[in-house]
Amino acid sequence: MRTFLTARVRSGEWGVMVVSLTRGDTLFAYNAGDALQPASNMKLFTTALALDEFGADHQFHTDVMRAGSLTPDGTLHGDLILRGGGDPALSRRYYGNDSGAMDSLAALVAASGVRRVSGNLIADASAFDPQRIPEGWQTRYLQSSYAARVSALSLNENLATVVIRPGRKVKQAASVTLEPAADLPLTAVVTTRAGRGARIMARSTPSGGIEVRGWIGTRAGQRSYVVVVEDPTAYTAGAFRHALEARGVKITGPTRYAITPPEAVTLTSLPSPPLSQLIAQMNGESINLYAELLFRDAARKAAGNGVGSAEGGSSLLQTFLTGKAGVTPGAVTTVDGSGLSVMDKVTPRSLVKLLAFANQAPWSAAFHASLPTAGTTELLRNRMRATPAQGNLHAKTGTTNTVISLGGFVTARDGEQLAFAFLYNGTDRWNAKETIDAMGATLAGFAR
Repeated sequence: MRTFLTARVRSGEWGVMVVSLTRGDTLFAYNAGDALQPASNMKLFTTALALDEFGADHQFHTDVMRAGSLTPDGTLHGDLILRGGGDPALSRRYYGNDSGAMDSLAALVAASGVRRVSGNLIADASAFDPQRIPEGWQTRYLQSSYAARVSALSLNENLATVVIRPGRKVKQAASVTLEPAADLPLTAVVTTRAGRGARIMARSTPSGGIEVRGWIGTRAGQRSYVVVVEDPTAYTAGAFRHALEARGVKITGPTRYAITPPEAVTLTSLPSPPLSQLIAQMNGESINLYAELLFRDAARKAAGNGVGSAEGGSSLLQTFLTGKAGVTPGAVTTVDGSGLSVMDKVTPRSLVKLLAFANQAPWSAAFHASLPTAGTTELLRNRMRATPAQGNLHAKTGTTNTVISLGGFVTARDGEQLAFAFLYNGTDRWNAKETIDAMGATLAGFAR
């Protein structure tokens, strides 16, 4: 197998390890103790940590609470509180459209009998620390949807949809709106021109607003652009407030950002799908925000102060790896849960040890089911097709500008179950990916 590593790829660093889970021996190791960037293979660590902390059936909750009395006529004499619980699933993926999650929650509030709030809407995202951008995320990532900001109150993966509709006549201002409706500062200068084309720039601003500029043709129809939201808590609270108003619930006071008062009582709660479904979505599409939220959720559960943070997640992961998975101390360095940080480092041996532990853990079935399958599903759909790996090898991909990785499981031709870690750091990543696929197919055809 060593010849595979150098046949096409002539620069960069490799780290590889393959073990037989059936027999307990190592089939191949190359720089297995070298610390390399894992990219999204880091999500394998986050998946195991979350499953070990919560179990596959766990659900996260977003609560609506009241601080004050509720009278028979539906008046809440006090504040209404939206308290985040780090749920990744408040999004169009599960609720059908941009407004669905907050509309569902608003419907529950209306059903609880609230018609008017004399006080304020309080948005409480204190379940996580205030760090929205993990260490080691490159500045060039930050306008991209895969680098959304982190908050315990997160909506639509913290991406807003900018909808642009042309004016009826040339030179008229175009209509620019946000979906869902939210109270984010919006600066829009978009004019209407003749034709079907459009040239639009839509981006978030450091101050938390959204800027949209450009032009759109009179016959271009509606155009939509996705923009990263700088302040997820404000975005979620604004969308919730608009959803409440649409349900006939009026709030007199402004939106405030604060911790839930101790006397507050729960009005209603919106549960997430089970964790097993969340990790399947996360690993299948490699959703970085899901990983960051789950990393902090796990840390929060273990923290004495009840606050989740990336630092807490990293500390908890070290305890889990050394105490349960048998990983050597120092073999894994992490500062985020997704692997997008250039500061994350893992060894191939540590990844294989994690896989071996996950394979026999009580939550093993959920862990396996979360991984894409070669030639069949999600990010591996077009890889290793028409080889023995198709429909067999299931693994997590990892890709950045300087990393290609793949870690997971495959059943060899003789029935042995193998765990593997392929990590490449360098610039020749397309050849590295072909090399990894060749090695995966070789393992699937292996017998002894």
